[in-house]
Amino acid sequence: MTTISERKRIFGWMMFDWASQPFYTLVLTFIFGPYFAAVATEYFMSTGLAENVADARAQSVWSLGQTVTGLLIAFTAPVMGAFADNTGRRIPWIIAFSGLYVAGTWGLWWMMPDGSTLWISLVSFGIGMIGAEYALIFINAMLPDLGDGGEVGRISGSGMALGYAGGVTALFIMLLLFAEGENGRTLIGLEPLFGLDPAAREGTRFVGPFTALWYLLFMIPFFMWVKDRPPAHRAGTKSALGELWKSLRSIVRRPSLFAYLGSSMFYRDALNALYGFGGVYATLVLNWSITMIGVFGIIGAISAAVFTWIGGRADKRFGPKPVIRFNVLVLVGVTTVIVGMSRESFFGIPLAEGSALPDVVFYILGATIGAAGGALQSASRSMMVRHAHPERPTEAFGLYALSGKATAFLAPALIGMVSYLSNSPRIGVSPVIVLFVISLVLLRWVRPEGEREMWAGASRQG
Repeated sequence: MTTISERKRIFGWMMFDWASQPFYTLVLTFIFGPYFAAVATEYFMSTGLAENVADARAQSVWSLGQTVTGLLIAFTAPVMGAFADNTGRRIPWIIAFSGLYVAGTWGLWWMMPDGSTLWISLVSFGIGMIGAEYALIFINAMLPDLGDGGEVGRISGSGMALGYAGGVTALFIMLLLFAEGENGRTLIGLEPLFGLDPAAREGTRFVGPFTALWYLLFMIPFFMWVKDRPPAHRAGTKSALGELWKSLRSIVRRPSLFAYLGSSMFYRDALNALYGFGGVYATLVLNWSITMIGVFGIIGAISAAVFTWIGGRADKRFGPKPVIRFNVLVLVGVTTVIVGMSRESFFGIPLAEGSALPDVVFYILGATIGAAGGALQSASRSMMVRHAHPERPTEAFGLYALSGKATAFLAPALIGMVSYLSNSPRIGVSPVIVLFVISLVLLRWVRPEGEREMWAGASRQG
């Protein structure tokens, strides 16, 4: 049997990010999400609702899909992680959830422009999201096996940078060859390839099959070069659940982990709100076309790829905690600008009618969100590695997923409530600032080296 080199194994692991990133870039944020919002608005207006009410209803439905899916993932991920850790098998789980990813994304093709398949498409989106998020848990749990010390941060940053590069490449292809604008043509003036009908929005709807095929193709290196490694010990189902319950109870006695899970819960919730509603906001508030949103996405993704790579190097040199703190502060500034800007004024300073300043500023903010968000996510999983038990990494990342999804409803709910009370989508974004600030406060109690010394001490005593 041919031995797989460590270099190939690391590259194969990183290819998951390249293969799966289009779900977040194309489906969640820049193509399908805005298309879903526009179709939902037209559908609700056809029932007699005023445009502003229909906009709010469309955003609430999009939020509902993410909330329900997030809660399902939150309360089952730690249990599945415990099983995987005790059996030592992660690849079969990744294969299974890859199947859900492909089925769910492919199903987005049936999101008809008349809104007749609105709810079916939302279910397909949820299935794809479950596949993507669950697979990610098991992928992240392999990270401790790929390096030690600062190498984990470098590998994490390089993998995520590769993922963003994959996302922007896929976005380029969709915009240039498939997604049609209002004139029925792509960004470079072509009709959608393969005879796809612009009138039926088939070019835009092709984002589903395209995302599925992209994943199938680029996961080949992963399955060729990444193999399971046996655990230090094996145990049965009862023992796995016992170990999970023990881990849950121990969190309150592990102040650094407790603070980190709390901090990451708030800043990831806030960041996901910026991701999940950025394109929708541009559609409903700025009246941007899919093409404009796509260009916005390209700028953000390129920025994310570059600065995530830089963030990985900074993680290796300074550790993940300073990287996390810096990028959360940047995102506080970004969100403050969003709240202070409108079509008519910039922090209270009136703008000329038809001013392009809001559009230019929003493009800059998109690049900044991509840069800070990418580096933040990379450093976050590096910090989680520093808190994971060496023999139970999948369970640890299940808890990480739990903390990330337990309040998945919070940011959308707060945005919706404040928007309703203020009658302003701009002011409605302000709760995101509060979530970021709470995360910074909790971050004070997180130890830069996590719990490595604790696990090392326990190992020596053993």
